[in-house]
Amino acid sequence: MKPFKFKEFVIHQDKAAMKIGTDAVLLGAWCKTDFYLDSILDIGSGTGVIALMLAQRSDAMTIDAIELDEGAYEQSVENFERSDWGDRLFCYHASFQEFAEEMHEEEEVYDLIVSNPPFYNAEFLSEDESRNKARFTNTSLSFEELIKGVSKLLSETGEFNVIVPFEEENSFVELAKEHKLLVNRICRVRGNANSELKRSLLAFSFEVKELVEEELVIEKERHQYTDAYVNLTKDFYLKM
Repeated sequence: MKPFKFKEFVIHQDKAAMKIGTDAVLLGAWCKTDFYLDSILDIGSGTGVIALMLAQRSDAMTIDAIELDEGAYEQSVENFERSDWGDRLFCYHASFQEFAEEMHEEEEVYDLIVSNPPFYNAEFLSEDESRNKARFTNTSLSFEELIKGVSKLLSETGEFNVIVPFEEENSFVELAKEHKLLVNRICRVRGNANSELKRSLLAFSFEVKELVEEELVIEKERHQYTDAYVNLTKDFYLKM
């Protein structure tokens, strides 16, 4: 499989079950990085693309990633080492549950936590076990466990950014509220102007803020991207 070339880094993806997708790029580009950022955590790094996008976009000294699947973990490490920001990027090979417990005991916190979590239902399970782990909530990391861990590791003024299916938005927001995480920003995404809403980008913090809601349409027609999508991703995609 050919590497995926971005403007400032290259992603090799031959070892990772889940390849580069629009969801990861959307999240990596949509996250706010214009507040004090000393440390970032990417939960379920896959190829490492989101952590690399955030390394490009911020001056954070610590950018940690965590990945359970061995192939994807090796891929993240490889992609981090080949980038210009290898000294700031580190990947842990562990489950998020274990990682959250350990870091919480050490009183480590992060200013920005991001996750493009697994979220397909069991009816879509494939025969590829590592792909299932990357894609399905019931095989490795539930939304409940994700939110619970994030609530332990997010700094008091930090932000948690996540992308979920649009139909899961309300339940995710309610679940987060149970752990004192309040939604501050929502961006709902549709493929084109006539298609149904597909994804929700959500930003949470422990602070009460006025909710900002927006909608993003990706394409005008096949491979013809909207100005909004181009503006969001032009620092990364070669052809934008």
